Amino acid sequence: MAAARLLPSPTPRIRSREMDDGDLDPMAALLGDPEVMAFYPAPKTRDESAEWIANQRRRYEQDGHGLWIIETAEGEFLGDCGITWQTYNGIAVREVGYHVRADRQGEGFATEAAQACVELVRSVFAPTALTAIIHPQNAASLRVAAKLGMTHIADDHAHPWIVRTVMGMQVAPRG
Repeated sequence: MAAARLLPSPTPRIRSREMDDGDLDPMAALLGDPEVMAFYPAPKTRDESAEWIANQRRRYEQDGHGLWIIETAEGEFLGDCGITWQTYNGIAVREVGYHVRADRQGEGFATEAAQACVELVRSVFAPTALTAIIHPQNAASLRVAAKLGMTHIADDHAHPWIVRTVMGMQVAPRG
């Protein structure tokens, strides 16, 4: 049975929407950018970007959430951000993840989009844990996680090519 599909609320500057096949060009440019993907094993090919979109579409259907396209209120593509199931050290957790175009980094879009995801988690899943699993040298992503209220909770030794930093927080319901 399909899960209820979720979407973060718009913020003053950005909105989120589900990915579809029409997003291949901007997603391939984003995921193929060596600067954006500096902390991944390698930038993604166009075919890998198409699979990325297909994976998100499966996640929407199965989990009700995944990585969504983030764009300005005017419709300019910025990147992706969302909530996915991940694991660290064999523990399944919801994670907030984000990628922003290199030329728009440093403008607060990742933090704003990720905060909208935290609020979605708060309204739908709380009380619960939320994580961000980050390459330990990715200072910008670590700063975003800290701005969300996350702290270092573990080191992930389960990944084949890096010991990743696990940032996390408990998300309480609005009270």
